[in-house]
Amino acid sequence: MPDLVLRSDSEGVATLTLNRPDALNALSPGLFVELRHHLEKLAAHPDEVGVVVLIGAGQSFSAGNDLKAIQSGERAPSRHYQAETLDLIEAMPQVVMAAVRGHCYTGALELAIACDLLLAGDDARFCDTHGRYAMVPTWGMITRLPERIGPLAARDMMYSGRAVDAEEALRIGLANAVVPSDSLEAEAATRAAVIAANSWHTLAHEKRMMRELGERTRADGLRWGREDGPGPGPDMTARIVAGFGR
Repeated sequence: MPDLVLRSDSEGVATLTLNRPDALNALSPGLFVELRHHLEKLAAHPDEVGVVVLIGAGQSFSAGNDLKAIQSGERAPSRHYQAETLDLIEAMPQVVMAAVRGHCYTGALELAIACDLLLAGDDARFCDTHGRYAMVPTWGMITRLPERIGPLAARDMMYSGRAVDAEEALRIGLANAVVPSDSLEAEAATRAAVIAANSWHTLAHEKRMMRELGERTRADGLRWGREDGPGPGPDMTARIVAGFGR
């Protein structure tokens, strides 16, 4: 049986590929187990990888939660396994970029917005279909989607269940950029390499601090940032010297 999630590494960037193209990369419990395994290994080795790209094999990022698996009784290892996996994406020290082409529906949308950045192919379609199946989001969408695009746009997507195309996703702040779908992998690799060229110390602490500061008052956050920040990384001096040499 082929791996449900593939990993490839190149110069500090790890690419995780959802590998169920015949099922539009539907998010089965088995796929989540493999995804979690890769994420935990990456999080445990922040000195080896600075950026993670999450992409789907074939023509879709993912059609969402695997309804056939739900019907067949397939279950994840624990009650909140999928939600906790998305929490891990937010908490891990690496910058995580979702590269989305084709379908990005419901559970897949929840997965994508747990990532730090989102690069959309021009054929990407984003949709929340929880209401169509009398489901209520449990993986974090009700918190993360309003944070990403604002409460009004989030209500529109969740209440209507309509599909949002790539250009609208860019306009409302769901996506960082839109690129031709046939060059999505190359563009994601290029953007990830640019990020990975920066200090991983800085990237990890910026990510952590933005997450933690969101839970504080503004005044407390400003004070915390200047008084309790992590300080410069061990390679600061070398980077400054190298920068002056450019």
